[in-house]
Formats: sequence, C-alpha cells, structure tokens
Amino acid sequence: MNIKMYVNNEKIIAGMTMKDREELEQGNMALHVCLNTDHVIENRKKLATSLACEIDNFVCTNQTHSAHFHRVTLADKGHGAMSKNTAIADTDALYTFEPNIVLSSFTADCVPVIFYNTVNGLIGVIHSGWQGTIKEVAPKLFKHLIEVENCNPSDLHVQIGAAISQEKFEVDADVYGKFHDLGYANDFMYYKESTNKYHIDNQLTVKKQCELAGIPLDQISIDPTCTFMSPDGFSYREDKQAGRHLSFIMRKE
Repeated sequence: MNIKMYVNNEKIIAGMTMKDREELEQGNMALHVCLNTDHVIENRKKLATSLACEIDNFVCTNQTHSAHFHRVTLADKGHGAMSKNTAIADTDALYTFEPNIVLSSFTADCVPVIFYNTVNGLIGVIHSGWQGTIKEVAPKLFKHLIEVENCNPSDLHVQIGAAISQEKFEVDADVYGKFHDLGYANDFMYYKESTNKYHIDNQLTVKKQCELAGIPLDQISIDPTCTFMSPDGFSYREDKQAGRHLSFIMRKE
C-alpha cells in the first residue's frame, strides 16, 4: 500500500494514503465514491494493519465542505469505518484527546490538515477544500481549541498534506473574490490573462491561517505533491470519478 508517512514516532503516527495501481480501486479509501464498498473496506483494513490497529479504531465523517468540527470520544470509535451511514454527519474536522483512535479525512485535490499537540496529546484532522478555506474551518477550529480546550498554539504542529497545486487550481472571478475578501490571501493568487482565470494556492492560504492562529511557522510543514500532476494523486479536477486519499493521525498508547 502506498502510504506517505508524515510523522511516525513513539507517540504519534500520521500520514496520507496515495494512489496505488497495485491495490483495489487504485487504493481508493472513500465509501461515498467507489465501485465496490468491499474494496474500500479491504483497503482500510490494510491501512489499519500497517498502523497496528483495527478498522474499528477509525472515525470518519460525512464531509460537506462546511466549517463544522467534532470532538471525538470513545463512543465515536468505528463511526463511518465500515459504512458511510454511520459516519459523523456534516463535519469537516475532527479532534480528540483519546489514544488509539484513527482520525480520518478524505481528499482528492482539497487540502488535508493534520495536527497534534506535543504537550496535552491532542490530535486532529481538517478537510479544507476551497469552500472550507473561505469558511475558515481551520481558524475556527484552532480558535475553539485555544479558547475552549485551553491549547497553547505554540504547542501545535501542523502537516498540510498533498493537494492540488496553484498551477492547476484555476478559478473564475467569483471564487477569486471570496479569497480576496479573506484579507490575507492576495499573495497566494495570480491572474492568467490568456485564459482569463485566477490561480490560487490553497495550501499556502491554509498555512497563513495556521500562522494567524498563532502556530509557529517552523512547526507548519507542507507536502508539495500536486494531486493533479502526480501519478500518486487522486484528482477530482482531472477525473470526477476519482477515488480519495485518506489522511490520518493516531496517538499511540
């Protein structure tokens, strides 16, 4: 199985599954876009084995490009792991203080954000497509963690996973306007006269959101892999029938 491992130490394991032509449905991890649900479950079980846990340790959501987040408890274990009907509804970000739970986020061009707190054991994932970015799903979650969960942003480490590149993410003026209205994304956009399109770097916009939340820059990493151009990437822009990557994090105990 093609897994890009971002963190793997005695406390945290985090990464992102990539397209793999040797696997069922090329390693697709999403039940909402698949040819056969059994194939996806088999792929997830393989991932669970590689993480030395069971598929019942996974927690998955029904992502809706919202700014909604959910604190995962032990009662949520297994939600969405085997069936999309049990996934946590209308949610695009998860966090937990519980060990041995695999928080999951699904993307095919959107920006996956994986984060952890080295002091209090908090872990989390965020699905930030362009709609989530302009709704500020990441800043809203970090604000909640700081104000409600008493997290110090300087203790947070962030990994921004593989996503569509600025070169391949072209949009019309309406989407450009929404990013412009954020007030901090102008450095991450350019206009291409030949196509009358704007190009936006969603990864760098999300990185800026993390920075504005108070997370130290040297604790924010970006995977430069473009999901559109890389043979290891699932891209919705390239293929509407594309599978999905699964970005994951688990705190070991």
